[in-house]
Amino acid sequence: MIVPRWYVVAGPAYIAALLAVDTQVSLGVQLALGAVTWLVLVAAIWPLAAIVRAQVIGVVLFATVAEVTGSLIWGVYRYRLHNLPLFIPPAHGLVYLSGVALAAVIPARPLVAVAAVGSIGWGLAGITMLPRLDVAGAMCVPLLIAFLWRSRFRATYAGVFVVVAALELYGTSIGVWRWATSLPGLGIAQGNPPSGVASGYVWFDVMALLVAPWLVAGTRTVRARLTPAAA
Repeated sequence: MIVPRWYVVAGPAYIAALLAVDTQVSLGVQLALGAVTWLVLVAAIWPLAAIVRAQVIGVVLFATVAEVTGSLIWGVYRYRLHNLPLFIPPAHGLVYLSGVALAAVIPARPLVAVAAVGSIGWGLAGITMLPRLDVAGAMCVPLLIAFLWRSRFRATYAGVFVVVAALELYGTSIGVWRWATSLPGLGIAQGNPPSGVASGYVWFDVMALLVAPWLVAGTRTVRARLTPAAA
């Protein structure tokens, strides 16, 4: 098994508790929560195969770039203290592991069907019946549908979608972060959270799965070169 099945519960449970605590603490304690979360992520990936560790590292790297761009620079959403909490990058890694574990627990076809129906339904609701218009979210939904239809990693993407959707709804409901009413500079309305955030998150996974083999190969090459020198 690539990822232990109990990660399905452990990852979201830890993140949910983490977010709840974050709503009550100052910056100093938030930094401590970040340090703890990095340790949790290291412990979570330590026993896993090298390729999975590389995937997680890739997710963390790409997600962090997206967080800095989307939150700190562009202002598409803001965290409670108007910063990028230290626990957010490693939390992305835990989310990915939870999604992979979910894909191992639930058969691929029903999981993919749930993700497809859920994303399409959420996207349509955002432009028809939800209190806050969500055009931006609906625009991103086709991205997930394309990967669910064509990719050999569709079950992983579906699992991640389910986990991200649940945590986005939870995190915004308790005020850990809040999405702008429209995309800054573009004026395109978006929800809080937008339906497309869970769909767009899959892009991190796509890139991580692409670069992971290179990371593993590069690490092995470096080790091979260093071993004779150490001897």
